[in-house]
Amino acid sequence: MKRCLAVMLCLCFALPALAQLAEDERLTGAYDVMRALLDMPDKGISQDLLNKADCAIIFPSVKKAAFVVGASYGRGIMTCRSGAEFRGPWSAPAFFALEGGSFGLQIGGEATDFVLLVMNEKGAKSVMTSKVKLGGDASVAAGPVGRTTSAETDIVMNAEILSWSRNRGVFAGISLTGSTLRSDNDANQNLYGKNLSAKQIVLQRMVKTPRSGKALISLLDKASPKHM
Repeated sequence: MKRCLAVMLCLCFALPALAQLAEDERLTGAYDVMRALLDMPDKGISQDLLNKADCAIIFPSVKKAAFVVGASYGRGIMTCRSGAEFRGPWSAPAFFALEGGSFGLQIGGEATDFVLLVMNEKGAKSVMTSKVKLGGDASVAAGPVGRTTSAETDIVMNAEILSWSRNRGVFAGISLTGSTLRSDNDANQNLYGKNLSAKQIVLQRMVKTPRSGKALISLLDKASPKHM
């Protein structure tokens, strides 16, 4: 009996620790994705676009095997510029889930990374509702590729969210129309130790950036310190 109680107590302490480890690894993966894209001299995300983005959403290592009709999703993080009109430094990260849509058929058998830039306040606030359908509740378009791409193009001006994929080192714009985004509240609780919504983390700044997320936030602060 005592042995059973001891095992149960060990599990009670071990499961939260393992859950937090998974979230830490997701933050590390998001950092690796952004660093790789920012290091691409000619085919990465335009500096102009990044400077004009209100938020960045990163889904590292999404696999086709994870996509099953009615139950498919990838997991990633979102960070937004803080302060009035999204003019301040990048916020603490909030976890998000990407569900459904047709992108599972486009990414092949290898792990694929997704990066989304939210380009205006309307899009940012829409994403932080309980669940937002891309192409419906928020307009989305395949992002243009190239470090010198201007943010003053029709595709950029008309979309609230721009999206890209990276597979086998190839970076390209991809449409995620029909997919949905929602706050991953379980993951937020695992990392921060309390029940928090994305809005509370990103806009209301109720928590500080955890140690495992500092590399990513520092990278974004260095790459794009000012909202243009």
